[in-house]
Amino acid sequence: MSISYPKGAKRPIPLKHTPTFSSRGMHFEEMINQSNLFYLDRGMAVIHKKPTPIQIVQVDYPKRSAVKITEAYYKEASTTDYNGVYKGYYIDFEAKATQLLTRFPLDNIKAHQLDHMKACQKQGGISFLLVYFSKRQECYLLPLDFVTSYYDQKENGRKSIPYEKIQTEAFLVHQQVNPRLDFLPAVDQYISIKGEYYEN
Repeated sequence: MSISYPKGAKRPIPLKHTPTFSSRGMHFEEMINQSNLFYLDRGMAVIHKKPTPIQIVQVDYPKRSAVKITEAYYKEASTTDYNGVYKGYYIDFEAKATQLLTRFPLDNIKAHQLDHMKACQKQGGISFLLVYFSKRQECYLLPLDFVTSYYDQKENGRKSIPYEKIQTEAFLVHQQVNPRLDFLPAVDQYISIKGEYYEN
């Protein structure tokens, strides 16, 4: 099966779970999803992964009891991965994983995703990136303004955000048994110093 992305680009969808970049990201998303369920069950926050709408073009019926989608298209470019409500704040964030040790590539972020997060922040929401360094097994919350300060330098040749800057200026997300990624304390830190990072 193939899905056509916006602007007509087609990419194959792997039918088996293989150790690709996308599967590493999926492992990260599974940790976030587990944490969101933990928060929801305890009434701490309501945060969900956004579904990406697709247009089904062709299906096959290999068996009478089974339907197989063989071709589909994204209806529109995706915005961000997660949104919800926490302590009266609208929360909107993107999750990214990288195998690199010393930097986070800016190409991992799409301009329309930043535009969406900026629009949410302008309306009083809290927008950020959760970035997972797979080899370090470290996760950080990157405030939107911190990310855009580097992204705006792309035209001048900037290609990444150094790990050292993330380590010192972003918020470490603690990992534990349950929730797997306890990112709400990092959100609290972000909110508490929003005068520095965030304009309401």
